[in-house]
Amino acid sequence: MDRKKLINRLNRTEGQIRGITKMIEEERDCSEVVTQLAAVKAGVDKVISIIVTENLLGCVLKDGEEINKKKLEDALELIFKIR
Repeated sequence: MDRKKLINRLNRTEGQIRGITKMIEEERDCSEVVTQLAAVKAGVDKVISIIVTENLLGCVLKDGEEINKKKLEDALELIFKIR
């Protein structure tokens, strides 16, 4: 798992939340605020999916099982898209 990328995503999300707080303080249009909230939610969901996928792959697979790894990654991607 690339911790640096995860931390960068979370830092970006933190900045977005500060921006949303400012938007609310400035009484910006509801649709603008909701759009930004949806972006934050999508970002957090992506971090969750990366962490869960990496953890599951590490627990289930052994080295050299690339075919099964690909199938498992595809299945997890589908699960997270459906959610």
